[in-house]
Amino acid sequence: MQFALFYEIPVPQPWGPDSEHTAYKNVLAQAVAGERYGWDAFWTVEHHFLSEFSHCSNPEVLYGAIAALTERIRIGYGVRLMPGPYNHPVRTAESVAVLDLLSDGRVDLGTGRSSTRAELEGFGVDPAETRAMWQEAIGHVVGCWTNDEYEFAGKHWQMPKRRVHPKPRQSPHPPIWGATSSEDGHRQVGALGLGLCSFAVGVSPQEVKAKVDIYREAVGNCTNPIGAFVNNQAATFTMALCGPDRAAAQDMARESFEWYPKAGARHIGSMTDWMIERNQDLGSYAYAADMKKIDDEGALDLLTLEYLVEANACVLGTPEDCIKTVKLYEEAGIDLLLCLVNPYKIPHEVVMQTIELMGTEVIPHFRH
Repeated sequence: MQFALFYEIPVPQPWGPDSEHTAYKNVLAQAVAGERYGWDAFWTVEHHFLSEFSHCSNPEVLYGAIAALTERIRIGYGVRLMPGPYNHPVRTAESVAVLDLLSDGRVDLGTGRSSTRAELEGFGVDPAETRAMWQEAIGHVVGCWTNDEYEFAGKHWQMPKRRVHPKPRQSPHPPIWGATSSEDGHRQVGALGLGLCSFAVGVSPQEVKAKVDIYREAVGNCTNPIGAFVNNQAATFTMALCGPDRAAAQDMARESFEWYPKAGARHIGSMTDWMIERNQDLGSYAYAADMKKIDDEGALDLLTLEYLVEANACVLGTPEDCIKTVKLYEEAGIDLLLCLVNPYKIPHEVVMQTIELMGTEVIPHFRH
């Protein structure tokens, strides 16, 4: 089992002139510490317009800085938004290839389609088209990487024959992953031969396992992957805080661990009213209606730290506590655990403590 630092890069209010500068500098220091203490990877989201929740809108610039400061730790797009006009497939192919060269072949390309009104409406993206755009874009990226010259004429993008430079260092190309929350999405990611990013927060490892099992069955039957190879790996993410004292760790985590899943669910739930306004069936965003219903019924407010701990839906407490929870993720079939070490306003020194303690006392227990 491998472990990655995972980031939204939140910037809580009130904002000062140095708030965003400090947030990014802290993340750089934490990435370097991650490499020093034996973490396997560093991943971030790509989000736009989500004030406080995530100020990580142009992560490939950050990845380049981390590549220059590290030598071993892998760097993951978690995820690259594939629909247009977020990112053109050729620009994605170029961005990942340059980073792969600069990092000496340490890149993983996580891909996704976006799931908030703020972002999709802000960029003028039709939500009914995002799943098809995501899949088409991946195919074009792989074509750019694996052909000397390449042309395409899809529904959403067209390009006459061109040489796309540069090519990535990893051969035949970096591992590709697909992000999803729904059961249908888990099935589709597996059928395409992609690695799985099972993205849901506040759920137990047992619930994660049920969806991973859907993925495993689908990827096991994949004979025609969208990439040049089947990337049969499953990742999920969880909030993580590790400290020498359980009560102190819980006290430090409470505000952020309760705030983050509620804020995330409300961002996703925002899709519901918007698509109704557009006279669109929710379709593959049906899970957004579930989020909104939970919020409307007041159930989100029941998502307390005590519930998260009881459900083992976060990695929290002493190193011994963290080991027990991580074992449940291992038993659920997770190959890569993405650890959200600052979901809202965890102080930098506390994040650094988590990185050190997990690196020295937790991660070694899962090296087989």
